[in-house]
Amino acid sequence: MKKPNQDVLERKDLEAFRRMHRDKTIVFTNGCFDLIHRGHLVLFMRAKELGDFLVVGMNSDSSVARLKGPGRPLVKAVDRAFILLQLRPVDLVTIFDEDTPLETIEKLQPDVLVKGAEYSRQNIVGADFVESRGGRVERIYMLEGYSTSSLIEKIKREL
Repeated sequence: MKKPNQDVLERKDLEAFRRMHRDKTIVFTNGCFDLIHRGHLVLFMRAKELGDFLVVGMNSDSSVARLKGPGRPLVKAVDRAFILLQLRPVDLVTIFDEDTPLETIEKLQPDVLVKGAEYSRQNIVGADFVESRGGRVERIYMLEGYSTSSLIEKIKREL
């Protein structure tokens, strides 16, 4: 399937995308994706299996800095988005500046909301909204030992 767009989709365009593809299953996941690693790829592959389009919400640079602290992100948003768009399972990327993707989820109205299984159902932002519309929340088990924070710590130790 051809990717619908090779650019970052702005929040204002999410509703139009949803309307244009109302007969398709839209899957949404989100994160900082500061350093892409195998764990991310497995998450994207499994998420894509759940629908027709995988939309990835990505924290902006200022959002990552607020959530992860000084020195983050290591990779600027424009570059993180470009990398994500090159990955086969990822159809669209949208960037949000808030600390959570709730507003983005409300605009997109995905059919499936995906997070890693390390999140409890109660801690998944947007879960209530998606389920209230008849959608579902899927928690996907992540690969053991893969996290951006642990990768950064390993790099620091080896310097």
